[in-house]
Amino acid sequence: MEILLIVLIGYLLGSIPSAVIVSQVFFGFDIRKKGSGNMGSTNTFRVLGWKAGVAVQLLDILKGVAAVAVAVKVFHGVLPFPNATGFEDITVVKTIAGVAAVIGHIWTAFAGFKGGKGINTALGMLIGIAPVELAVAVGIFLLVVSASGYVSLASMIAAVALPTTMVVRYNIFHVDIEGYHTLILFCIGLAALIIFSHRANIRRLAEGRENRFNKLRIFHR
Repeated sequence: MEILLIVLIGYLLGSIPSAVIVSQVFFGFDIRKKGSGNMGSTNTFRVLGWKAGVAVQLLDILKGVAAVAVAVKVFHGVLPFPNATGFEDITVVKTIAGVAAVIGHIWTAFAGFKGGKGINTALGMLIGIAPVELAVAVGIFLLVVSASGYVSLASMIAAVALPTTMVVRYNIFHVDIEGYHTLILFCIGLAALIIFSHRANIRRLAEGRENRFNKLRIFHR
């Protein structure tokens, strides 16, 4: 029952539609009716400006952090069933809660089960689970955005970079990553989920119709 409670709480926290709340409370309209129609931070940046975009981004990150924090508080770091993952109990608890929050962000119960892409909420979850891999993925994200101006492309490449970095660190540099064989599967699954949530963006990229932030193209002449 505790696990079901944590999944439910994580999902509901992730489902909080930050962009919709900010757009309606401070701007008087629903962000889903403007721009790309997405309720993520990227569309918020584009439609409402950088201040609102940063606010939504931070709120979405906090959803992942909050889900993990609540799970730790409920379980006190101990699972109510045998742990066969190779992780410490606390890591499993964080992962379950964080994934539930990401799913809630992508398929929010408060907005017709249509949400954002899950990037920021996943970021909040990964801060406490895979900080080194996350730092590398964020760096790659910034490089791709600076070169292309496509936030969606950068997000997908960064998502793939997460498990790739883990594979390289563990198998090539022989870094001891606790619970690697379980964690790598989780990271691959998370990357697949994020890419799946970007399927419409992939179509627009292939057709040359994807929105581009030219102001972010630092390396573009």
